[in-house]
Amino acid sequence: MAPVLELKGITKQFPGVLANDHINLTLNEGEILALLGENGAGKSTLMNILYGLYQPDEGEILVRGKKITVHSPTDAITAGIGMVHQHFMLIPVFTVTENVMLGAETIRAGDFLDRPATAARITEISQRYKLEVEPSAYVRDLPVGVQQRVEIIKLLFREANILIFDEPTAVLTPQEADELFTIMRELTKQGKSIIFITHKLREVLEVSDRVMVIRRGAVVGETTPAQADKNSLAAMMVGRAVQLEVEKEPAHADEVVLAVKDLQVADAQKQLTVEGVTFDVRAGEILGVAGVQGNGQTELVEAITGLRTPVSGSIHLLGEDVTHAQPRQVTELGAAHVPEDRQRDGLVLTFPVADNIVLNTYYKPPFAKGLQMQEKVIYDTADGLIKDFDIRTPNASTHVGALSGGNQQKVIIAREFSRPIKLLVASQPTRGLEVGSIEYIHRRIVQKRDEGCAVLLVSPELDEVMELSDRIAVMYRGKIVAIVPAEMATKSYIGLLMAGMTPEQIGAPQVGDRKVESTF
Repeated sequence: MAPVLELKGITKQFPGVLANDHINLTLNEGEILALLGENGAGKSTLMNILYGLYQPDEGEILVRGKKITVHSPTDAITAGIGMVHQHFMLIPVFTVTENVMLGAETIRAGDFLDRPATAARITEISQRYKLEVEPSAYVRDLPVGVQQRVEIIKLLFREANILIFDEPTAVLTPQEADELFTIMRELTKQGKSIIFITHKLREVLEVSDRVMVIRRGAVVGETTPAQADKNSLAAMMVGRAVQLEVEKEPAHADEVVLAVKDLQVADAQKQLTVEGVTFDVRAGEILGVAGVQGNGQTELVEAITGLRTPVSGSIHLLGEDVTHAQPRQVTELGAAHVPEDRQRDGLVLTFPVADNIVLNTYYKPPFAKGLQMQEKVIYDTADGLIKDFDIRTPNASTHVGALSGGNQQKVIIAREFSRPIKLLVASQPTRGLEVGSIEYIHRRIVQKRDEGCAVLLVSPELDEVMELSDRIAVMYRGKIVAIVPAEMATKSYIGLLMAGMTPEQIGAPQVGDRKVESTF
């Protein structure tokens, strides 16, 4: 029997980048194929070609042995190929029925949209594939995990047999991710075939039947979960052995460095996204903030680092009130900031690496004498940090925008970690990085903690928060629902808190004289 899908010799080049290099891929009926690789490896480009969003420079696509041409998503759907995007394509003010029928409307007598027929079909699909969605519900009222089910139903409604899941767990709690995996297995039992795009090794081993690894646009290996483990998959992704577990001694927390009390922060639309948040971070500890992205973490970090003015409440750094301070004032008090968006908030892409390395100290000795910048000192310092922090760049005068994402992040790490600091605010410090860079940055963060720095780590990656943190604050809809000692934290427990449950509702465990700090 021919494979359900074959990609043969797919090649795609963008200016200066070979995104896909003669990639061959096969997908069998009823199979979950994990496409593993870090951001920039070429996996999303490959799937965008399959879905008709890009056109290949070379190669061909076959569905059940028949060559097809895919010029658009409409062509893909016609061929039975559907894609569940990482960022959902739903209209919040529409019902489930209206979202599903959008673009595939049926008309009944009197030129009315046939909502009842669509709703009945949704119910039938929901029951058949165990998706459990109410057709009349408004999307805005649905949890994220249920919204994702609506995206899947949209594809099944259009009779897709080949489903592409693009980083599907990025916005899910652990419990929602487990529910998704159950749904994926049910889909394959019913004859559907799935390409599962991810960079999370645990998920690959848990749900896939076969694994294909892409690195720098080329296939570097293929295996099965039975033949692989996290370490072997990581080595395939990076090209060398990687230490995945974070090694750290118990924390020795000292005085309070950062104190946040009753903080309220609004977003650009004047909507409160941080509501009454209170916590502190002590010298020599890592406080991790866990939560699905979009629960107020971005605005919280911006308020602490001086990038956004709070509505009310207070922020104290080493006893100084910095509630309304500017970023430079916060920096000069000893704070370092690794921002969520490195290109927008962390770097000037058209500046050389050297200038970016002194971006927050260029006006001070030894980098300046009066109004005169000391270029030789700046470049000598940059050369040393490039070596110390293993920044892969031709030289210090290379524009930082020409570096890879991982090396851009290392420029920020070098700048922020190479000066005396008392507080490190690290927001998604390993976002989009390959496993080797993640290993390196984790090690540097723990090193800062051990030097007596207070660390506030904000990340939607629960594995990262649990591996690095000494205490974990869980954020949900702008509030911290609990602060959990690391030794009490399990994925299941933190996941329930991320979904909005309180410790009292869950029945919080206690370890010795330590307990979960509930904020209710």
